Amino acid sequence: MEVSPLQKARMSYLPKLPASLAGPIEGVSCARLEAALPSEDRELLRALFPRTYGMPTVRLGSGSADPAMAKKRRTIGVILSGGPAPGGHNVVAGIFDAMIQANPESRLLGFRGGPGGLVDDRCMDIDRALIEAYRNTGGFDMIGSGRTKIETPEQFEKALATAKRRGLDAVIVIGGDDSNTNAAVLAEYFAARGEPISVIGVPKTIDGDLKSEVIETSFGFDTATKLYSELAGNIARDAASGRKYWHFVKLMGRSASHITLECALQVRPNVALISEEIEAKKLGLSAIVGNIADSVAGRAAKGENFGIVLVPEGLLEFIPEMKVLIDELNEILAADEEAFKALSHDAQRIAFVGERLSHESSTLFDHLPEDIRAQLLWDRDPHGNVQFSRIETEKLLAEMVGRRLALYAKQGDYVGKWDFQTHFLGYEGRCAFPSNFDADYCYALGYTASALVAAGLTGYLSSVRNLIAAASEWIAGGVPLVALMNIERRHGQDKAVIRKALVDLEGVPFAAFAKARDAWALSSDYRVPGGIQYFGPAEVADLPTETLRLEHKGR
Repeated sequence: MEVSPLQKARMSYLPKLPASLAGPIEGVSCARLEAALPSEDRELLRALFPRTYGMPTVRLGSGSADPAMAKKRRTIGVILSGGPAPGGHNVVAGIFDAMIQANPESRLLGFRGGPGGLVDDRCMDIDRALIEAYRNTGGFDMIGSGRTKIETPEQFEKALATAKRRGLDAVIVIGGDDSNTNAAVLAEYFAARGEPISVIGVPKTIDGDLKSEVIETSFGFDTATKLYSELAGNIARDAASGRKYWHFVKLMGRSASHITLECALQVRPNVALISEEIEAKKLGLSAIVGNIADSVAGRAAKGENFGIVLVPEGLLEFIPEMKVLIDELNEILAADEEAFKALSHDAQRIAFVGERLSHESSTLFDHLPEDIRAQLLWDRDPHGNVQFSRIETEKLLAEMVGRRLALYAKQGDYVGKWDFQTHFLGYEGRCAFPSNFDADYCYALGYTASALVAAGLTGYLSSVRNLIAAASEWIAGGVPLVALMNIERRHGQDKAVIRKALVDLEGVPFAAFAKARDAWALSSDYRVPGGIQYFGPAEVADLPTETLRLEHKGR
């Protein structure tokens, strides 16, 4: 692969480590703290995970570990799972450097294509030459990723057979909430069969929805939101320069609006929609459109016929009447799958479902633009869910705001000129060069995961805390995966899963946004964050997100 000048420079960047991990691995001690328990469903989870329930939180520190244990020759398998997030390769580099520093004869195997690579025994050796080619780079292309769920008895048996055949001492899963749910179940399965194979997870997702008191952020969120904020800031400045368009910008984040909230704190848009607030207030589509139209009309009265609106990817699922409509569509498409697939035109498909919807949902469906109705009927993901990244929610809102403004104009309440542009900032952020923060954080998470394996632990999620301080002051450790879980109803069954962390409407970041947004609605005083800075003073190059800074302020 041809290397760009920036990639060449980044490959030489030396990630920073917490002080507790900076010395020889045999000098890293593992302190067991209080037992970490789930916040709810404790008895059900205890029954499902009898061997990994109730384990303590652990903290790594400078001390004296068992040298024989720490320096043991190990074979570790690593899996990249789910969508890419900036910094994944640095997690692998941290694992590799820690295990080789402990024993140069240790071996790291990468399972190709995600968890399915473990089930089907598709693996490759990861050596120093490969690591050096991928340090501080974006993407998951070193070994590839996948979304296979290990859940059937046959899959578990095959995964264990692969682990034993390859002589694995540990499996490290780098992924989000679903991927680490997989890791928790795999750890319990290995333990139930008396197999001394550690399973450790690493918290990944640009959506920022894998977090807790001891997992302050998931890796990739910092880089992705910096990139999106740069682009949204550029769009805002273009709006203020051309003074003729309202820009509707959809941002990734299906289940949680952390990305939209962070970008709003960075850019100061005229409107930013937070799905969790809309659900909590039971705001309908008409109310949402009205709020945007009021901002447009208010700015037009000042002679400013331009602005910017930030829209979370999964917004539609949080709007009460849209959620009902989507649930009905899912039921219809599942029940009449063959008949529906036999239809060849969008108009036929729209008519097919329209006849089967309830009166309320049919009325709403008919009111939507035709291309949005067609998109709501496109293929579902493997879990039967609407693929919201493909639904042009930003266009839906823009077109409906236009309709509302036409009514305002007839009433004499709007005197402006309406035009809009739509954007989706999504996949651009998943494989960017990691920021210094993510490069350091990911390397520390990988190093920590390797240290947890060396301590003989299983069923843990790698944890690095105190992230607004200098990296040397970060606190490395681990939290039991089961402590992050709850029971949810999925596909008609109760499932143990890691809970997604949604935007906390009582939290400091949302409060800061809510306090300022009324002024932003009519203001053109946008903030333009600029591009990710890899070089320069720490207060610029190592800057954490506004979300992280405000959350620490609130503690």
